[in-house]
Formats: sequence, structure tokens, C-alpha cells
Amino acid sequence: MITEERIAPAGNLPSFALLADKANHLIQTIATPSLVQLVVRVALAVPFWRSGILKWNGFLKLSDTAVALFSDEFMLHLPGGPYHFPVPTAMAFLSGLGEVCFPVLLILGLGTRFAGLGLLFMTVIVELTVPDGWPIHLTWAAMALSIMCWGPGRFSIDHFAGRLVQTSDE
Repeated sequence: MITEERIAPAGNLPSFALLADKANHLIQTIATPSLVQLVVRVALAVPFWRSGILKWNGFLKLSDTAVALFSDEFMLHLPGGPYHFPVPTAMAFLSGLGEVCFPVLLILGLGTRFAGLGLLFMTVIVELTVPDGWPIHLTWAAMALSIMCWGPGRFSIDHFAGRLVQTSDE
């Protein structure tokens, strides 16, 4: 026969549901939406920034390598193609400019949704250029779309500017 003494110690242990609830609360405390939005902005900015700085030899001076890549190596994989990039020097310049400017805007959280849209557009061009890279390109697209959808979060110039505008309207 089982006595109450044997059952009581098991009854003092927290239930699995209570432990799961506490763990869930801890995770929500750590991973606040604004922190996640900041991490996503940084995660998307880094690969574009790293690619962008390699295209320049100085202020607004393209490297010869960047022009050569767009002239000789990079091709657009479209139906009936692949095709060379039109106006390769201009494409290299615009690519390098976007890969440096949009990440800076993302990190600062300034014009964040616009920067997300710019990097989404660039991701589409990169996918058309390197179609085998679709797993990472899909990740970049998801990050850009999340930034465009949910915005920069509280840790951004956009957020502070919005609060200033609301305060001045009141």
C-alpha cells in the first residue's frame, strides 16, 4: 500500500507545464522584439557591407576588380541566357554604393524600411547572378522582408525620430 509520505515529495516538484512556462518567460525576457529587430538588421547588413567595401579603392573610386567582375564574370541567369550585365561600370558602381550605404542605414536604423527594400532588390539581383546561392539568398530576403514588415525596433534613429514627432504633435 502506498502512503501519503511517498506521494508528497513528488507533489512538491514543479510540474512540467510550470517549468515550460518559466522557461518561455525567460526566453521572452531575453529575446525582446526590439533586440531581435536590431540583431536582424546587423545580420543583414554585415554580408552586404563586407562585399561592398571590397569594391572601392577610395572615396567613390571603384576598384578595377569590381568593374572586371561585372564586365567579364557576373552574368544574369534569365530565360534564354545567361546575359552580360548592361553597363557594367555603372552596375558595379551602383552595387558598391548600395552595399555600403544600405548597411549603414540599417545599423543606424535610419530609413530602415527603405534600406531593407534596397537590400531585398539587391538580393534578387544577386540571386539572378548566382542562382546556386539560393539558400543564403532566401535567408537575406527573409531578413529584408522582416525589416520592411516590422520596422527597425526601439534601438534605431527611426524610432527616436518618430517619438520626437509624436511629442511635438501633442
